[in-house]
Amino acid sequence: MTAMIQQATTTPATKETMQVVRNNDIHQLAMIAFQNQLRLLNYSPNTFSSYISWFGIFLRYFPNQRPSKITKDAILQFLLQYRNRPGWSASGQNQLINSIKFFYEKVCRQPALVFDLPRPQKPETLPTVFDEREIAALINAATNLKHKTILCLAYAGGLRISEIVSLKITDIDSKRMVINLRQSKGMKDRVIMLSENLLNMFRTYYKMYRPKIYMFEGQAGRQYSSRSIGLIMQHCKKKAGITKKGSIHAIRHSFATHLLEGGTDILSIKDLLGHNSLRTTMIYTHVSKKHISKIQSPLDKLLPSEYFNI
Repeated sequence: MTAMIQQATTTPATKETMQVVRNNDIHQLAMIAFQNQLRLLNYSPNTFSSYISWFGIFLRYFPNQRPSKITKDAILQFLLQYRNRPGWSASGQNQLINSIKFFYEKVCRQPALVFDLPRPQKPETLPTVFDEREIAALINAATNLKHKTILCLAYAGGLRISEIVSLKITDIDSKRMVINLRQSKGMKDRVIMLSENLLNMFRTYYKMYRPKIYMFEGQAGRQYSSRSIGLIMQHCKKKAGITKKGSIHAIRHSFATHLLEGGTDILSIKDLLGHNSLRTTMIYTHVSKKHISKIQSPLDKLLPSEYFNI
C-alpha cells in the first residue's frame, strides 16, 4: 500500500475504527491512513465522521481484499449492490462515492480519472418554508426561555443547527450589532446582523442562565446538543398545531425566503447564508410567493367568482 498507510502503523486506532475493521489488519491500516489524511487536510468534524462511516461500509463489502487493489469494476458492482438496499438515497450514495474517491485520490494518490465514478441524479425538491404566522406560533409555543431564544436566533439570522450549538458568548458583538459565526460549514467564518430584539432577549437569557463559554450550554457547561434542539422543534411544532414537515433547518429556509419576499437582494442573502454558489441561494426564488402571488390564475378569468360560491 502507500507510504502513508505504512506510516499509519504508529497511530493508535480509535474505537470507531476497530468497530469498522476489526479482525482485519490490512483494513485497519487503511482506515487509520484514511483518518490521518482527513485530519491533515483539516476536514470538519462532521465530514470526518461521515467519511469514516461511509468508508467503513465500503471496506466491509470487501472483507478479504487489499483496499488499494480493488478495481474500478469491483467498485461499480458494489455501488450497484448498495443501490438496492432499503433506505437508499441519492444523497447517501454521493457521500459514499466521496469517501471512496477520497481514499483512492488522497490516500493512495491515484489519478482522479481512474476512479471517476457515476453519480446518481438527485431529485429536485423544494425546501419547506413556514410563513410568518407559523414562525410566530413556533416561537410562542416555547415556554422555556432557552428554547424560545434558540428559535428566535435560528430565524433572526438563518443559522444552521451546527452554528447554533457552536455559538459562543464572545461571538456576539453588541457594539457593531453583528454575530460572528466561526468556522461554519466549509470551515468558513462569516458575519450576520444582530437583531436588536434578539440582543435584548440574549441579555435576559444571560442573566437567567449564566452560560460560561457557549451561548447555549447543557449539563456541566457542555455544548448544547443538536439532538436537543431537534426535540425542541418537534415539541413546538406539535404544540403550535403545525403539521407541515420541516426540521429546525426549515427555519433557515424561511429566513431566506422571507428576506427575498421583503425585497432583500439575492446576493446579500447568499452572503448571510454562507453559500459558496449563487445557484444554491437561487432555490428560494422558486418558493417565494413574491412573484407568484402577482400572477392571476386563468381560472379566475374564466368564470365569475359567484360561480364558485357553491
